[in-house]
Amino acid sequence: MQFTRDECCILNSGNGSWAFEPLAKQLSDCLGIAVSDKARRFNYLLHVENMQLLGNCPSFIPVEAIRLASDKRLLAKVFNEHKVPTPETRIIETFDLVRSFIAANKAKQWCLKYPTSCGANGHMFVVDTTAEPANWPKPFVVQEFIQLHEPEVYRIYCAGGELFGWVVRRYPEGKNPSPWVAHARGAQYAILRQPPAAASEAARAALVATGLINSFGCADLLCKPDGDWVVLEVGTDGLFNHVDRNLGNSDFEKELNQRIAHAIWRSAS
Repeated sequence: MQFTRDECCILNSGNGSWAFEPLAKQLSDCLGIAVSDKARRFNYLLHVENMQLLGNCPSFIPVEAIRLASDKRLLAKVFNEHKVPTPETRIIETFDLVRSFIAANKAKQWCLKYPTSCGANGHMFVVDTTAEPANWPKPFVVQEFIQLHEPEVYRIYCAGGELFGWVVRRYPEGKNPSPWVAHARGAQYAILRQPPAAASEAARAALVATGLINSFGCADLLCKPDGDWVVLEVGTDGLFNHVDRNLGNSDFEKELNQRIAHAIWRSAS
């Protein structure tokens, strides 16, 4: 199926659309298509309040993949089903069972991950005596915390079936690091050369499992002290979050936009 530029749009509407406005403009400039509050025949979906407004019109990034990327409970299930390498992760229905599980597995350090957060907001360490946090979405996501000498998280991107980029987030020298390595917490990006083959393999497995590989997304990974690469989560644009473009490297940011443009026009033609 082929679509003209007039039949394509950056779809951004509803009460939450303000959060996506800068990205919508950036994508519009890059792709040469309009931002619209109504779906067209082919859409780069950023925000819509009522999914029925999308109708049967396709979205470049699949809606189900957007939903998976937004919820760590769903990700844990999909990663387990597809044997994506991750830190040990358990989905547990009650907090009494969380405490029982941790009491039986004290050889490892554990954290409770807020299932719909970005930037590690809400994550917390847990032990078998931790009080149940109030108003926490259930079931609980309990994950092994991998202790690193220098906290850092790596990222690989995909667009149109191809992996690219090798980026690390870490805290600058002199800044007190948080165990949660997030840009919003002061971690900074650095562009690296080529990822190790094992990191690429793990990232691809995660992006295939979540249905992002042929559109646009990214996978966050870390390297365990034993040298094994594990996936923490995947990210993409739309509805709940968007992939951080403020990387401090204009050349790579330009490459990222160009790859998205190439992928979306290949999908639309």
